[in-house]
Amino acid sequence: MQVSIETTAGLERCMTIGVPAVEVEQKVTVELKKLSQGRKLDGFRPGKIPPNVAKKMFGKQARYEAVYQQMQQSFFQAVEQEKVKLAGMPTFEPTVDEDGKDLEFKAKFEIYPEVTLADFSGIKVEQRTAEVTDADLETMLSNLQKQQAQWNESEEAAEDGDQLVIDFAGSIDGEAFEGGEASDYSLTLGSNSMIPGFEAGLAGKKAGEEVTLDLNFPDDYHKEELKGKATQFKVTVKTVKKPTLSELNEEFFKGFGIETADLEEFKVEIRKNMDRELARAIRNLTKQQVIAGLQETNSIEVPKALTDQEIDRLRQQAVQQFGGGQQLDASMLPAELFKEQAEKRVVVGLLMNAAIEANDLKPSDEKVEQLIEEVASSYQDPDQVREYYQTNQQQRAQVEALALEDQVVEKVMAAAEVSQVESTYEEIVRMANQSA
Repeated sequence: MQVSIETTAGLERCMTIGVPAVEVEQKVTVELKKLSQGRKLDGFRPGKIPPNVAKKMFGKQARYEAVYQQMQQSFFQAVEQEKVKLAGMPTFEPTVDEDGKDLEFKAKFEIYPEVTLADFSGIKVEQRTAEVTDADLETMLSNLQKQQAQWNESEEAAEDGDQLVIDFAGSIDGEAFEGGEASDYSLTLGSNSMIPGFEAGLAGKKAGEEVTLDLNFPDDYHKEELKGKATQFKVTVKTVKKPTLSELNEEFFKGFGIETADLEEFKVEIRKNMDRELARAIRNLTKQQVIAGLQETNSIEVPKALTDQEIDRLRQQAVQQFGGGQQLDASMLPAELFKEQAEKRVVVGLLMNAAIEANDLKPSDEKVEQLIEEVASSYQDPDQVREYYQTNQQQRAQVEALALEDQVVEKVMAAAEVSQVESTYEEIVRMANQSA
């Protein structure tokens, strides 16, 4: 087998492969036998069609199948022989395909880029530090009570935390604008889900009252045509609902999977959950900065084939997430919707793999067990979770991949310019949620 490789553009390569005619003919003979097997032809027993007759009947199809198989087989042998780092599947084009002649074909494909990482010392990381305070714990207890609250209509004035049902209509220079009107809209005061001043303008209002709010859209509003524009909203408050908080008792605790009647024991378990959430948020924020630093200090070429594969995965995820029960064809979603995210994912994957290879990292058993323990400790039966990861190799492999990522982060942090930034539980959790 003769092999030559040329660079066509960037990561694209063209491999020309020559295969002796005898190898192709052997495959053609095998295919002819398959196609003839069990076939009936007048004058011959089933499956006993003479080779020359079979070739006349099925020769074209047999050669097509044989040549395609030969191209695949020869290509992957050549990839191994030439130590090519193949990214994605190739396309084949026969250039010489005739009986009795050596087969010659071209295979076009992309390769993985050669990634030489820049020194980690050029990366800057702000590492957040915080602890769960007693005040954080009390705020969490209050939030849990609000989540389980019973809502009752009230004739009293609305205040932060109350739920309102409103009708509103917005206008700019007296003209209605798209998305500026709604009926029976549910709004929780203090949620900051509306533009600045909207919710504040409804504080103190009662059911049945109407109010006109003169406001401005923020300069960074997500709709370009509304940025910074002065607007007027006419709002009718239809109902005001106030919460009746649940008592902190055994029944309430049980709703969160904690079997106790003692408030202090409940607080201990809630604090443990908050500590885990805080540690996870700090780790994720640090990892995001490390990844961003790797991207900023390293420029790499991205194989289109890998981007296309990632686009397909994102399409499938989108269908599963938003498709409901409908039968949607993921391929109908425009690739441009996912291209930027897909390219970023591919770049991150290439950089992480380069760091793993450069530092000869293997999943640390200690790190893997630590990650499993974090998951297990949040369940009522931790032993069952531990056993699940011990017996399910696919799930354990996912944890090992996460462990490797954490080990890369540790390597980078050891050399990077790291500054400690004191923060609070609330700030860190909010930042982690916003960046998720």
